[in-house]
Amino acid sequence: MFVVISVLILIVCLLLALIVLVQNSQGGGLAASFQSQGQIMGVRKTADFLEKSSWGLAVALLILCLAASAFMPGRNFGEKKGTELNPSAVKTTMPAPAPAPNQAPAPIQ
Repeated sequence: MFVVISVLILIVCLLLALIVLVQNSQGGGLAASFQSQGQIMGVRKTADFLEKSSWGLAVALLILCLAASAFMPGRNFGEKKGTELNPSAVKTTMPAPAPAPNQAPAPIQ
């Protein structure tokens, strides 16, 4: 499942990069090449389509990344052993400190 989600993330990233490169920040880009008024999709509709598709792909990328983190391999939710940094570590207890000897401190010279 993780591999499928990773492939989908890659596809969405490529499409998002393509759509962002086609757009122009001043409303030009691909939409500027359509000068005819008789087009089925005019300049404004092309810009709207590119903007909506970029937002949709960005939301899809966010959802896919969250899903990928949920299905990441090697995560055991029910099993708790070791530490977070070293899963093979065994929890041990520290030995009790030795009692202090009953003698007076050394004199200061």
